[in-house]
Amino acid sequence: MPENFRDYLMPPDAEKFDGIEDLDAYQWVDRHLQYDTFRGAIDAWTAMFAETSFRGITTDGTRHEGLFPRRAEAAPTTAMVAAAQHLLGTLDDTQRRAVQHPLNSRVWRAWMNPELYVNRFGLRLDEVSADVRAAVLDLIRASLSEAGFAKVRGCMWTNAFLGQLVGGPRVMNEYSYNFNLFAEPSETAAWGWSLYGHHVCVNVMVIGTQMIASPMFLGAEPNVIDDGPYEGTRLFGEPDRLALNLLHGLPETIRDAVVLYPDKRDPAIPPGREAFGDELHLGGMFQDNRVIPYEGVCAVSFPPHSRDLLCRLAGTFIDHLPPGPYHARLNDIRAHLDDTWLCWIGGSGPDSPFYFRIQSPVVLIEYEHHAGIMLANERPEKFHTHTIIRTPNGNDYGVALVAQETGQQLTLTDEE
Repeated sequence: MPENFRDYLMPPDAEKFDGIEDLDAYQWVDRHLQYDTFRGAIDAWTAMFAETSFRGITTDGTRHEGLFPRRAEAAPTTAMVAAAQHLLGTLDDTQRRAVQHPLNSRVWRAWMNPELYVNRFGLRLDEVSADVRAAVLDLIRASLSEAGFAKVRGCMWTNAFLGQLVGGPRVMNEYSYNFNLFAEPSETAAWGWSLYGHHVCVNVMVIGTQMIASPMFLGAEPNVIDDGPYEGTRLFGEPDRLALNLLHGLPETIRDAVVLYPDKRDPAIPPGREAFGDELHLGGMFQDNRVIPYEGVCAVSFPPHSRDLLCRLAGTFIDHLPPGPYHARLNDIRAHLDDTWLCWIGGSGPDSPFYFRIQSPVVLIEYEHHAGIMLANERPEKFHTHTIIRTPNGNDYGVALVAQETGQQLTLTDEE
């Protein structure tokens, strides 16, 4: 259960955290680069970032077109533009040059969810003034739903809580995140922003009143706060509960086919299926072009109540969107329900860790309980959660919408 995370706190003299109280984010990553495992992973991540162009996630290597029509969605573009202009007005010339990028910038794809500070673009929120931080948060608030803003802030708070737990508040804190703007804020032309750092990676693009907010990664270790100014914060309880209800409510034959492996550490899981840093996630950082075949069972065979619950579950992963874009995206998910697949790895008891994926032509959702990174649990536990949402077939970062509007096929490769 999430509340037992304190059973896995490492001792103050643990080698992993030796001297962390004296290190900042730059020194922390430099220390990790001394170890082959971390250096190899970071080298692989940075190579994927630097050497690839954007195509989009697919199921078979072929991008399906015509899935994302241009339309009015009542996105809060006017409020977003006002907040972005206010933010730019708080910055000096050096900060403006750092934070603003062309629409086709490679920086869109720089996001990373570990605490390791590798991709250093834009404004680091713990290195700017309180006025600038407030202006950034105002833009994020103007862009997301109330629930979405609360989730983002909750993950930022749990990051600060974790930093306090391990004695490294300069490595992990409420503002150890980077913010970037893309193109000029406009009520008609495409533009957007990104925020990334430990357990929080958000990408938002608007074009007119239409919005795409993916890829989006949210996570927490632990996912509850039991002390301090944000005591009582609890994250990811609703999707966890709905997912278990969905699985338990399926007919037995369908449920058995949905569950690929009954344990997250099942020895039958093929070698290579679990990746360093991502565990079972397939659509994580730098996986913008990954081929992810469908697995499990297609919802066309689900009974009506299970189809409804599947939509409710998917809705909890897009409720960061403001009302207009939220309803438009939920309608897209419903329209493709007969081509939506569900797979599951792990247990189904109230305290069992698990992974599931919901995947269709228009959405990819992954949810997973992880082993400890900053806590000592060697096996996955329910107090460490990772989630991600993607828009497959070329519409992460709103790329497919820009192509329709302008004829420009963004590759997200422009250098600064």
